[in-house]
Amino acid sequence: MPRFKLVLEYDGAGFHGWQLQSGMRSVQGVVESALEEVLRLPVRVFAAGRTDAGVHAAGQAAHLDAPERMRPEALRRALNAVLPRDVAVLAFEPAAPDFDARRDAVAKRYVYRILNRVQPSPLRRARTWHLRRALDVDAMGLAAAPLLGTHDFAAFQGAPGGGKEGSDTRRSLTRLEATRSGDEVFVVAEGRSFLRHMVRNLVGTLVEVGRGRRAAEDVPEVLRSGDRSRAGPTAPAHGLCLEWVAYPPPGSS
Repeated sequence: MPRFKLVLEYDGAGFHGWQLQSGMRSVQGVVESALEEVLRLPVRVFAAGRTDAGVHAAGQAAHLDAPERMRPEALRRALNAVLPRDVAVLAFEPAAPDFDARRDAVAKRYVYRILNRVQPSPLRRARTWHLRRALDVDAMGLAAAPLLGTHDFAAFQGAPGGGKEGSDTRRSLTRLEATRSGDEVFVVAEGRSFLRHMVRNLVGTLVEVGRGRRAAEDVPEVLRSGDRSRAGPTAPAHGLCLEWVAYPPPGSS
């Protein structure tokens, strides 16, 4: 059967993450159910990355194999007609027979939003982590800089059960920065792949620096230690969004 690539947007609040889990509502399960309803046969969908429960996506990528019963644009419209309101297919297009949404990804961008003001925001509460005390964003940037490049990020992986025993915890960060825009602070992380909870644990650590609870100069030692207990807390899931997944240009080797 032909292979297709799709791009998804979803509100993670109502999902127990991307991956199928017995008795739990997942993005993968909802999308596969919609595909089965439209195509009248079971279809498995494979994502570029498994977002955690509560994490949002503006541009999650995935691939699937399906018969060409409908043109891709017509299939996109049909899927959106049956999908629930908290998930949508933004793009549906033919892909190379060997395209793999996870393996072929060359970069992913996550953005974490922090509402940094005294007053809460009812309109932004589902998309931001509300912190009342002012954050020192410059200090957060100083702490983030030494984390760029390729390192063993074991100190920032999810625990317990953050990964299989003996698994490779080396990852490469091509961008990690904290910036302020009005009353929001944004932490942007880019890399090819991430450990479970890695971005949220990085954010939690940078926030401790921004609050003055930890010196920026201490963060490289946390990284070198490989000890999860020495890093900051895991930032709440609802502030995190997978913005996009990048792939090599067509025809590139």
